Amino acid sequence: MRYRTWLVAAALVVVGVTSAACVRSGDVAAAGTDEASSDVAVEAVPGTDLSRVTLTQVAVERLGVTTAPVRGTSTPGHTVVGFGAVLYDADGKSWVYTSPEPRTYLREPITVERVDGNLAYLRDGPKPGTAVVTVGVAELFGAEYGVGGE
Repeated sequence: MRYRTWLVAAALVVVGVTSAACVRSGDVAAAGTDEASSDVAVEAVPGTDLSRVTLTQVAVERLGVTTAPVRGTSTPGHTVVGFGAVLYDADGKSWVYTSPEPRTYLREPITVERVDGNLAYLRDGPKPGTAVVTVGVAELFGAEYGVGGE
């Protein structure tokens, strides 16, 4: 299982590097800027090391970004998401992108208890009903970190 986790993490980094440029038609707005012609805006979340990523409707459609709600399980405090929603960073930490508002995405830490087929069972993470990104995760990660940006 550990090999699969690192393989997925490596694949997401490669996908994020090669596809982050697809997020934009013009220059990617750097964190903290307001470039009206950009398809993506990245702003720091005060008091954290996270950033809020906001896409234009055109960018959402171009990337095919989709979300699905976190589901509860029969075990109290545990939830489940599609495995495609799970992102592993270079340090092996696991995350999902939540969508607190339309076209707005925020990375949230999770603890994966186990993976069964296409489902990731979480011990910690967003509450049931929270919208998480299921398609476009790597592109959001690339946009958040400016991978492929100018």
